Formats: sequence, structure tokens, C-alpha cells
Amino acid sequence: MGPTTVVVLSGYDTVKEALVNHADAFAGRPKIQIVKETGKGKGVIFSYGENWKVMRRFTLTTLRDFGMGKKAIEDRVVEEYGYLADVIESQKGKPLEMTLIMNAAVANVIVSILLGKRYDYEDPTFKRLLSLMYENIRLFGRPSVSLYNMFPALGFFLKDRKAFIENMKEVNAFIKATFIEHLKVLDRNDQRSFIDAFLVRQQEENGKDNVFFDNGNLTEVVRNLFAAGTDTTSTTLRWGLLLMMKYPEIQKKVQDEIEQVLGSNPPRTEHRTQMPYTDAVIHEIQRFANILPLNLPHETTEDVTLKGYFIPKGTYVIPLLTSVLRDKSQWEKPDTFYPEHFLDSEGKFVKKDAFMPFSAGRRICAGETLAKMELFLFFTRLLQRFTFHPPPGVSASDLDISHTTGLTVPPVTHEVCAVPRS
Repeated sequence: MGPTTVVVLSGYDTVKEALVNHADAFAGRPKIQIVKETGKGKGVIFSYGENWKVMRRFTLTTLRDFGMGKKAIEDRVVEEYGYLADVIESQKGKPLEMTLIMNAAVANVIVSILLGKRYDYEDPTFKRLLSLMYENIRLFGRPSVSLYNMFPALGFFLKDRKAFIENMKEVNAFIKATFIEHLKVLDRNDQRSFIDAFLVRQQEENGKDNVFFDNGNLTEVVRNLFAAGTDTTSTTLRWGLLLMMKYPEIQKKVQDEIEQVLGSNPPRTEHRTQMPYTDAVIHEIQRFANILPLNLPHETTEDVTLKGYFIPKGTYVIPLLTSVLRDKSQWEKPDTFYPEHFLDSEGKFVKKDAFMPFSAGRRICAGETLAKMELFLFFTRLLQRFTFHPPPGVSASDLDISHTTGLTVPPVTHEVCAVPRS
């Protein structure tokens, strides 16, 4: 890839052997030019070495402290899907493009952890942040930005690079202003948010040889979690609604199970094990949507031999998630939306080792637990309250479920008609 030697890992067996069996050797991140320029090796997603280890450990611990995987954050999701459903219902079944409100609903869950608050979907600051985040994720996957990462000298001529950096500056300014406000009223005995917890730790480290808990890492970690905690889950949910319109018979089977198990009661995470078909459909949405097909790049931290091939330390590695989620040796119908991939002959849910939408190994998504909770609760509640149809004049067969391109892969732009269920 340009002057850089790249190793591409393809197929479930190869990707698993690298990321799981040789987890430490493949746990690095390459120094990507545009990330190096804007993030300076800070944060939790694209950082490396000791900084990554310290930030990931702090992030996981703090997310758990603020309720990730617990009832406290589940209650936040339940509250938020109420707001989302009310906005959808206000459309009275008219065509609606879901990107903005789905991003807003999912973002509010992670924002409640990061900032200790929620935003109205029409709040101009919130809408601007969501717009900047969404645009930068699209820009990151553009060919011109990839070209810049290979040949930095071209950066001056590339508009996408300039737009990416300007957007990043605006988001950073918001985060810095936010943590200054938090600092003014900081109470170590009443920590309201992730930012508070970081600032308290920063004060505890003051005077020590503190190279990790600085403002640069705070800004980068918050931005990492905001973007990663919003885009992937929101994109998956939008894929889910598109696929339910495409396959109304599957949507009907999910709704039948919802009625049987829940009736009119709102879903909670403990219901998942009682709803094998719904669970299988959600897993199949993630597999089929395949929203991070290339995965994030890895780098070898030491010399390693994989499948008989010697890979030296410092090699840029792309573990293709699409090759795992569409591996013909692992899936009966890899290119078809087929919830039965996750069901046995008796209709019971079956886990699959090749289900890796969150990647695997040391760099597995830190928010996997939260994402799974959100996907189940949002998806189930939406199908409990609404039936989703294509807009007038569009049939299910007309709906395009082909994949777009980018770092993450949203569905082709489409509208939904959400008809309230009696």
C-alpha cells in the first residue's frame, strides 16, 4: 500500500489464529498519518504501547463504574428509546430518513456516561457534533485520505484532509470547553461522568511522573468513545430496519415472538434468552451488514510466524472482518440474510465462533457489552411499537441492500414508514 508493506489476513481460521492465538503479537496499531496529525498517539482506539494499555484499562474500568453492562445504563437506554419512539410516532407513518435521529438516540446513551447529561435531538450543538462525527467517519474512509496516509507530502492538495482536520478541531474545542466546565464544579466524592472520573485521576497523578492522564488523552478518549459509541450501533440499527422492510415475513416473526414473550411490556435485557428468534435476527443483521469490513488496522509488536509465513515486527496488518463474516466454510448462506445461521433445528439460539463484528483479541471493541444491550433494546422496542414499510411507490423488492464504501458501511440512503401497532 504505497511504500508500506501490508499483510492482509483472510478467512476465519487465519484471522482467529492471528488475533486470538497470537493476541499480543498482533495487538499493535500502525501510525496512520492523519491520526498521528490529529490524535498525536493519544486516546484508546489508535494509540499504542503503554499509553494504549493505560487508557484502555482506565476506560474499561470507568465505563463499568458508570453502569456499562448494568441496570443503571439499561435504564438510560430504556429512557432513550422512549424519546426515539415518540419522535418516530410523531411522523404518523410518513416517510422518514432515520440517520439523524438514530445517531442522536444512540449518542445520548454514551453521552450520558461521558458528560452526565442528555441532549434534545434538535439541540443545535448536539446536531452539529453528530454532523461533524458522521462526516469525519465518512472522510476517514475516502480514497484521498488513504492516499494522504500513504504519501503525506500530498496533504496540502487534498480537500478531504483539510475538512477532516477542521472538523476535528471543532469537536476538540467543544470537548475542552466541556471539561473546563466540569472542572469548575468537580467533586471527587460525587463523580457524575467519565470526564469527572478522568479529571479526578488527573489530580491524583499531579506531581507524579504523569505522562498519561493529561488533557490530550482526555480529549482523544472522549472523542474516541463518542464516535465509536454512536456510529457503529446506529448504523447497525438502520441496517436492521432496512432488512425488516426488505423481508417483512422475518419482521412478522420477530413481532410474533415479541407479543408472545413481552406482550405490551417494554423489553429488558433479561428477556433476550427468552427470545431466540429475535436474538438470531439481531446477530444476523450484524453479520450481514458487515459494517466494518476491513476492520481497523493492526501492527505486529514482535516477530511472528503465522500459517508458515514469517511476519516481522512493525508490519501493517489488515484482518479482514468481511472474510470472517462471509466465510463460506463457516456460514451456510454467507451472502444471504438468513437468521437461521444462529438457530438449531429446535429453534434455540446458537453461538457461532465466526461471529466477530466487534473484532477479537486485545483490540476487541471496548464497548461490546453496551452495544449488544443497545441493539437488543432499541431493535426490540421499535418492532414492538411499529411495523416498518417502504415509502409509497417502493416495494420490498425495490429496496437496495447492497453495501456502500467507507471505514464503516452504512446502508444506501433510504426512507422508512413506521406505522404504529395497535
